[in-house]
Amino acid sequence: MARTAEEIVAGAVRELAPDTAANRFVPQVAEGKAPREAIAAFALEQHHIITSDRRSFHQLALRAAAEPSTSPFFDALAQGETVALERLGSLIAACGLDDAAVRAYEPRAGCQAYPAYAAWLALHAEPADVVIALAVNFAAWGDYCATMREALREQYGFGAEACGFFDFFAEPDPKAAEQCLSAVRAGLDAGRVTERLAHRYGRLLQEYELMFWNTLAGA
Repeated sequence: MARTAEEIVAGAVRELAPDTAANRFVPQVAEGKAPREAIAAFALEQHHIITSDRRSFHQLALRAAAEPSTSPFFDALAQGETVALERLGSLIAACGLDDAAVRAYEPRAGCQAYPAYAAWLALHAEPADVVIALAVNFAAWGDYCATMREALREQYGFGAEACGFFDFFAEPDPKAAEQCLSAVRAGLDAGRVTERLAHRYGRLLQEYELMFWNTLAGA
């Protein structure tokens, strides 16, 4: 019996859940032990990541333009990155950084491996498989953002506006979840889902994200 989109997504999220103990940076922040310079580096790296991912999602939306249930998923992600970039500005300012600091910052390879791979997926992978891979990664990312939000408020004294970036990602989005399932259903109906590849993409995204966090831990 064919599996449903719900079963495929839930199975991928469960199977590819990250080893949270391997993330060295988020616990440092949660305990108030990460230097403020590392938090500033987080914000500056995210500026590069978000601008790259937004282009990648636009590219995936274009490639999926013929599929009315898949393209909107990527369009919504691209629009979300625009909102995230706007909110990131408040975090950057709270870190004592200005536009000149953003322009002058040199990103780290370990932090930028994730968006580089996302750009590869945008060019080469079947969009329906990327939907599944992103569902896996976003589940972990949301949990990390929830922890970061509370820690920055309680341990570092950041205000609500500065934590708005984390608020945006930490709360579940039912509409995005339904768009994800609709895209996977369309992919299944069209015979475009290859779970083996979707899991590969999801695993690599998880590993590249872990590289992002642990690079910051060594900042």
